[in-house]
Amino acid sequence: MATPGEAGASTPIRQPIPAPLTRAAIFLVVTIKSGHDAIASVQSLCADLAALLRAVGFREPSENLSCIMGFGSEAWDRLFGEPRPAELHPFREFRAGPRHAVATPGDLLFHIRAERMDLCFELATQIMARLERAVTPVDEVHGFRYFDSRDLLGFVDGTENPTGQEAVDATIIGEEDATFAGGSYIIVQKYLHDMAAWNALPTEAQERIIGRTKLSDIELDETSKPSWAHSALTVVEENGREIKIVRDNMPFGQAGQGEFGTYFIGYSRSPVTIEIMLENMFIGRPPGNYDRILDFSRAVTGNLFFVPTATFLEDVTSGAPAAAPPAIEPPASAPSQSVPPIPDYSLGIGSLKGKPRR
Repeated sequence: MATPGEAGASTPIRQPIPAPLTRAAIFLVVTIKSGHDAIASVQSLCADLAALLRAVGFREPSENLSCIMGFGSEAWDRLFGEPRPAELHPFREFRAGPRHAVATPGDLLFHIRAERMDLCFELATQIMARLERAVTPVDEVHGFRYFDSRDLLGFVDGTENPTGQEAVDATIIGEEDATFAGGSYIIVQKYLHDMAAWNALPTEAQERIIGRTKLSDIELDETSKPSWAHSALTVVEENGREIKIVRDNMPFGQAGQGEFGTYFIGYSRSPVTIEIMLENMFIGRPPGNYDRILDFSRAVTGNLFFVPTATFLEDVTSGAPAAAPPAIEPPASAPSQSVPPIPDYSLGIGSLKGKPRR
């Protein structure tokens, strides 16, 4: 099977990754069943996803319906074979004491966003109608905007998100992987919160854990913000410049079931950036200086996906991919905080080091 998109010379159209935050979202993760028919069904949906999106979104065009489709490492091999995105691999787990960034099954991710949940739900329904015999759902989360973009812990989420061209530069692959330029990487995690324990803390203690004031959302100054604060450990710098990601997190929950959580979804030009953030959070920077938010929040899912361009998806045709070697398992140890540099500004990523914000 020819690589989708390689026939045309024009710039491929990206999926809508750097997009404004919406009021509603559905995060749908599925695994692909065995057999050629399942593969063919998924390939067929790839080519038709844009048409499905148009059909549903046209009914309420002002509500900003969008859908991003991502692929896990094993699914990529089964669906497309070679070539592979340069940094696509299984989700890397991090564990230290009771803290565990778990890896869970997931071949496909559908990140569906709109200003209204009914549009998200309708598109998810149409997608699953096409795939019901080809996939097994493993996780479905319905997220909502909570007041002024706060999480259920009461703090504004996503304050440091880049916008405009800065968001494009942070999330969209360039010449460092020219075959897949215009694509991006996603890491998702579903966190459950112990709200009773969290709410028992004084506001000042919560602010030190997050690293920002709760009411006004102002970052604490360096003299009062601990080195283990969430906002300190999730800063990653390269050569003195902060490397950004785009977060599109959403609260979710079931009050009657006592379930309260945050669905973390981070878009990045390289998964290394988010992996360093997770290493800092779960293991610590230095080891043991971990993110104290993890004393109250537990990760119950973890996946890494690659997002190809919309042009790639529309050019997919059904048929078995070329034979591909089995995916290489990641090393058992956590990735180093320093990796060999890539000789450009591209965020590919070079020698990244997580450092406190100056």
